[in-house]
Amino acid sequence: MLLSMTGFGSAHLETEGYTVTVELKSLNSKSMDLSLRVPRSLSDKELEIRNLIGKSLVRGKVNLTIEVNRSKTNATRSRINTELLQVYFRELEAAAIALGAKSPDLFRLALHMPDVLQTESTDEKGEEISWEQVAPVLQEGIDNFNTFRADEGKALSNEIVSYIDRIRILLAEIDKHDPSRVEHIRQRIQGHLQEISSSESFNQNRFEQEMIYYIEKLDIAEEKVRLVNHLHYFTETVYLPEPTGKKLAFISQEIGREINTIGSKANDATIQHLVVEMKEELEKIKEQLNNIL
Repeated sequence: MLLSMTGFGSAHLETEGYTVTVELKSLNSKSMDLSLRVPRSLSDKELEIRNLIGKSLVRGKVNLTIEVNRSKTNATRSRINTELLQVYFRELEAAAIALGAKSPDLFRLALHMPDVLQTESTDEKGEEISWEQVAPVLQEGIDNFNTFRADEGKALSNEIVSYIDRIRILLAEIDKHDPSRVEHIRQRIQGHLQEISSSESFNQNRFEQEMIYYIEKLDIAEEKVRLVNHLHYFTETVYLPEPTGKKLAFISQEIGREINTIGSKANDATIQHLVVEMKEELEKIKEQLNNIL
């Protein structure tokens, strides 16, 4: 089954300490063109990541982003400076007694005095996330990405095969019309033969040789057979399990060559019109193949 060159896939993991997000996007490209954004802590794994993406995605203009963030609940930690709290509380209590003021909220006031509540960052003390934790998330993103490509490829397969079927129908019309084309050519040759044979300079042997050459030049039987084979081979290749975009492009070139030869040899207006329609269908195929892996 065909795979689309364009695709999208993502995966997310959230733990008590970290959140890991992987996102993959791709567009058409003749080869693997990977743009990679990873945390500095995973920079030593860049080559391994590139090899994994190249093996899994084959080709395309791919953008991969891996983000690792510490959970907000664990990013900072608050601590009470008990010694400083006691100092503030005693000073506030002494001031209240000296002024004869009521003091029901002395503890709350002391707790909010400068530097009593201290916030510490855990970034320096926390352990860095390991590649073994990130790798499964990356693989999940790749799997989701390939699922997206496969779904898009199913629609493309149906569309491309419908174009091939249309070419088959047009070829059947050519085959149906070909006997009348041959008969028309035969009658035209016979008419010319009657005119030429009355000439004194008429050379029977040379005339027969030229007629054989002319008839062979107009014969499209082999081209029709080859075109049928190419169309059958194309359809078989569409449903192969491995990526076949480049192979289908080569087969479409062979299909185009046979169609062009039929058009140039037919010497018939009806067949020429059918050939033009076949070329239109082939162009639709080539356009879609640009988006096939």
